[in-house]
Amino acid sequence: MENPVEHYWRARLKDLKEALEENNFEVFIADSGTHAKDIVLKEILPKSKAKSISWGGSMTFLATGLYDALNDHKGLKFIDVFDKSIPHEKRLEKRRQALLADLFITGTNAVTEAGQLVNLDMQGNRVAAITFGPKQVVICVGRNKIVSDLEEAMFRIRDYVAPANAMRLDKKTPCVKNSRCQDCNTPDRICNTWTITEKSFPKGRVKVVLINEDLGL
Repeated sequence: MENPVEHYWRARLKDLKEALEENNFEVFIADSGTHAKDIVLKEILPKSKAKSISWGGSMTFLATGLYDALNDHKGLKFIDVFDKSIPHEKRLEKRRQALLADLFITGTNAVTEAGQLVNLDMQGNRVAAITFGPKQVVICVGRNKIVSDLEEAMFRIRDYVAPANAMRLDKKTPCVKNSRCQDCNTPDRICNTWTITEKSFPKGRVKVVLINEDLGL
């Protein structure tokens, strides 16, 4: 067989798409981050008829190039919740406003083969938006986020995602020093709110773009 790795990932993404669709998510498969950006801009955004859009902290979202594309999009109110040029309190207020956006884009910490989205947040603005508020949600998912089940999802998040994110954000937590979760009680702890999204409600509200690339943590 030629290109066995390519065949492997296409088969896994196809199976995952079917599992997610069984759970009422609308699902797209992208060959790359650039392709994912095109899907959002050319398919999802026009159909959504969104007039306002925002995003949750997501390295995958940034890697696709969507941040720049949407920030420059004319006729669309882009609520930038991570604009570091404005004071912290104003950023918090923007995060509250983002919960009423027409379209919210973010990533996920893990997705199970059964089609469940698993996330762990510090403040909860990202998981809150996935759960309720924005009219429609887009989840951009790199293939590296796929896990077998909920147990593996939680292990992946605690053992890898959370420590790596704490390092990326320069947090003062034990895991930054030893790369292991200590279930700490520090002010900088980023592991505060778990969510498991079993199904999209209403059907199709949450749209998942599966990307055939390793993106994000």
